[in-house]
Amino acid sequence: MKANKVWLTLLSLMLAIALAACSSGNGGNGPSTEDPGNEPPVTENTENDGGEEPDATASNEMDFDMGGRVIKVVSWWDMTIPEDNPDNIQRKENLEALKAKHNFDIEYIAVDYGEYQERVVASLMAGEPLGDIVRMGKAYMIPTLTKQGMFWPVDEYTSNENVFNQRITNLYSQYEGRGYGFSEGRSNLITGIYYNRTLMKNLGLKPLQEYVNEDNWNWETFIQVAKEANQDTNNDSKIDTWGLAGSSLTEQALAANETDLVNGDKHNLDDPKVVEALNFISKMATEGVARPTEGGDWTEPGQFFRQGNVLMYAGADYEASGLKQDMPDFDIGFVPFPKGPSASTYHAHEPAVQFLTIPKVVENPEQLMYIWEKINDIESIYDYPGQQGLETNFDNEDDIANARLAGDNMNIIDRNSFPSLPYFDMVAEIEQGISVSTVIEKYKAPIQAAIDEVYQ
Repeated sequence: MKANKVWLTLLSLMLAIALAACSSGNGGNGPSTEDPGNEPPVTENTENDGGEEPDATASNEMDFDMGGRVIKVVSWWDMTIPEDNPDNIQRKENLEALKAKHNFDIEYIAVDYGEYQERVVASLMAGEPLGDIVRMGKAYMIPTLTKQGMFWPVDEYTSNENVFNQRITNLYSQYEGRGYGFSEGRSNLITGIYYNRTLMKNLGLKPLQEYVNEDNWNWETFIQVAKEANQDTNNDSKIDTWGLAGSSLTEQALAANETDLVNGDKHNLDDPKVVEALNFISKMATEGVARPTEGGDWTEPGQFFRQGNVLMYAGADYEASGLKQDMPDFDIGFVPFPKGPSASTYHAHEPAVQFLTIPKVVENPEQLMYIWEKINDIESIYDYPGQQGLETNFDNEDDIANARLAGDNMNIIDRNSFPSLPYFDMVAEIEQGISVSTVIEKYKAPIQAAIDEVYQ
């Protein structure tokens, strides 16, 4: 970043903090990114584009009195707006002005992640939701709860692109043509390939960024690079550097080829894009592309990568700080997951997408959506969504550009919406070398049965 821009940002921050000290707002904790499960939830980044005029689709001013109503906002972290940067200070000031104008208060309720789903679903089924605005995971909301009419559709209120993540409402939370989720976090989960730039140079390999620059970072070049890095560097007849940590990349491959195992209420195994993705997984397994497992759990690939003798590791943006801390002697880079043969661009993947919702028993959803919009309709100091986090996690401008490209085109994987879907059994057979065509025919019926269980 240019020096004068850094100084201007610092000066803006100092001025905003000084002004905030004169206000009556209290600080709070930001959203937690911790998740005791294997797939941490996508965190909602609260940055917006800088230098923008208010969006032409912003709502007209509304005049209403909420009669002292307390709006309860439920999540698995405390969503109290912190005063940690000028953007959030603007949001806090907007909230205070709205509270005075419309006569309401707000309460942020954090429910432990381990018990969140059970408590939230039970409250909805009882007709007594824990809050007016409730964070939901798509996997246990759509279609199971949505088809029972438990949520308001919100797509008519989310057209303001300066506030709302359009992919959340118009893609990720769709059910029968309506959008039921919303988010003011306009950046998505970023996943892709971390690589050891130091090891790459030591092995004399072509820089991975060149493949991206040439628009030649695809499944063929990915496997080629991984094989090139499988080397015996000390001539003891044993491989001691590897190209890839872990071969369990089925979800990434499906998203990267713009497909999924499920399409609405039908299995999607006959889709040629699915066949391509499963053949890719089969090839990596049968040709021994990745470093062999040593019997570890799901954390094993990350542990292998941290040893410094593995070139590539498939991971997410929230892992960046940990990798930098654990690998201080290595230069770590980031590229998107390689493009599938039927894909139009690079994609991140998300198997556990989540968003905010309004339960159907809650009155005046239009007022709640108006308030949420007005809180977050700010003139950001940042150039693009997620800038602060990306510039913290990545030092290299190419890495940042790659991360943005992947996140902007995030695709969701829906297997978690179907508890009985035999995903791991199917993948295990492919990785054991059973032909893809045989596996597909075997699993069509059980996958469809798992889908029917939810939809019917």
